[in-house]
Amino acid sequence: MYIDLLIQIKNAQAAKKETLKVPFSTMDMAVVELLAKRGYVTSAEKKGRMPYRVIEIVLAYPNGAPAITTVKLVSKPSRRLYAGYRDFKKIRQGYGMAVVSTPAGILDTMEAKRKKVGGQLLFEIW
Repeated sequence: MYIDLLIQIKNAQAAKKETLKVPFSTMDMAVVELLAKRGYVTSAEKKGRMPYRVIEIVLAYPNGAPAITTVKLVSKPSRRLYAGYRDFKKIRQGYGMAVVSTPAGILDTMEAKRKKVGGQLLFEIW
């Protein structure tokens, strides 16, 4: 699940690791590609063959500090939160990002607003 992935990335950055390998899933890959697009990780690459496929993530350290300081899980397995595109707000005055699972795929709230599509709020990151 993306929850384990986010916590592993945050802990690896706190420990100043260069790379991280996590088990592959399509949702995790979509989340990591979005994080790479926004600069929270440097790159993500799918490696290996089935059934031992992994995602290799190169972590980002802008100015020597970890790119991810906090992850706030909005939807949890016990409580799912949904919102329309009109309800999306800026996170940390625009310095953070919220991620939404929509019918158009995994998007951040700004892209979802542009495409006028709502969905399940997954997490906020800054």
